[in-house]
Amino acid sequence: MRVAHAFSRRTLARFAVAAAAVALHAAAPAAEAPATAIEIRKFAFVPQEITVAPGTRVTWTNADETPHTVASRDASFKSKALDTGDTFSFTFANAGDFAYFCTLHPFMTGVVHVRADAKAGAGTAP
Repeated sequence: MRVAHAFSRRTLARFAVAAAAVALHAAAPAAEAPATAIEIRKFAFVPQEITVAPGTRVTWTNADETPHTVASRDASFKSKALDTGDTFSFTFANAGDFAYFCTLHPFMTGVVHVRADAKAGAGTAP
């Protein structure tokens, strides 16, 4: 037995418009905090110091073959052990200076300076 599905042109057009709207919505980027990146390589945070605006999301990426962590001295953030290629992100909501280090290698240190007058995501040294 053969079952035929007959759709009118109008119904097909409605499906096409709905599918296009869904695709457009899916492709639109979500509003996110400005971002800046710090790489962990050769047992160092690169750059070691950055200055960002409040609301900036900072992402650390481990490019070493050794696990590392990212932990603030004031305990406001702490990552799990990051293997090669792993990332950790934190959004800095308030102005201030946020010193951090690797708990596995305490000689590895860095500072995120959060300033209201900084360009968001600039990642510049103070």
